[in-house]
Amino acid sequence: MPKRILKGQVTSDSNNKTITVLVERRFTHPVLKKTIRKSKKYRAHDEKNTFKIGDIVRIRECSPFSKSKRWEVLTN
Repeated sequence: MPKRILKGQVTSDSNNKTITVLVERRFTHPVLKKTIRKSKKYRAHDEKNTFKIGDIVRIRECSPFSKSKRWEVLTN
């Protein structure tokens, strides 16, 4: 099964080897036919602490690093 890859913006880098990434998706509402924006935050593993707040990054699904970390950062 292929691993999902998402693109988002770094919103936090305060934890060691961890960043928080805000991923936004847009879709058309089925009844109202209006474009809706929904967002979700993912915690991703950043081994070398290279990414800072505001960076655009790609993250990939992986096996769990911790209770809340199931994503790892690819190069942006």
